Amino acid sequence: MVRTQRERREHTERRLLEAAARLIAERGPRAATLAAVGEAAGYSRGIVTHHFGSREALLTALLTHVQRDFVPTVDDLAPGLDRLLTLVDGYLAALDAGGARGRAFLLLWADSIAAAPELRPIFEERDQYLRALLTDDLRAGAAAGRVRPGIDLEATSLALLGQLRGLGLHLVNADAADGKRLRTAVVDLWRNSLAA
Repeated sequence: MVRTQRERREHTERRLLEAAARLIAERGPRAATLAAVGEAAGYSRGIVTHHFGSREALLTALLTHVQRDFVPTVDDLAPGLDRLLTLVDGYLAALDAGGARGRAFLLLWADSIAAAPELRPIFEERDQYLRALLTDDLRAGAAAGRVRPGIDLEATSLALLGQLRGLGLHLVNADAADGKRLRTAVVDLWRNSLAA
């Protein structure tokens, strides 16, 4: 079957993004130069430049591509405590199973704090989205009587997101059994601390 130009472009971009994730996961964010990504994907640096234009644009595309994996689809769940716990479990599961992509995501997140501030807006935007989801779930859970009354919704959603990010850094170096135990413990902790 002959692929269209669009399909070929998307295939090439996917290969380049996966190569960038592998390089970052194995050798750190500084290893993801345009030349190294092109070589790792089996292309030239020129192809990487043609598709992304710059290293910053490549990393931005990678983060956008990878971040979709870390929020489970919860469209079929109504906002509330159950959806919040599903988000927590799904987020940690994605990081635990994320392999090179999960590790690259977390290493770039850490890098955005000090060494690559140009990436910070991407993480800030995604963090705002996640905090809004968590806050909506807390609000809906409180309205339904399933979340204990009187909690500070904004502070709790920030604390939860902060814990998820920190635990993600732990999961980068944890074995699979440790990751599953950790997920169970975190979900139980939040269920017990939030339940009315």
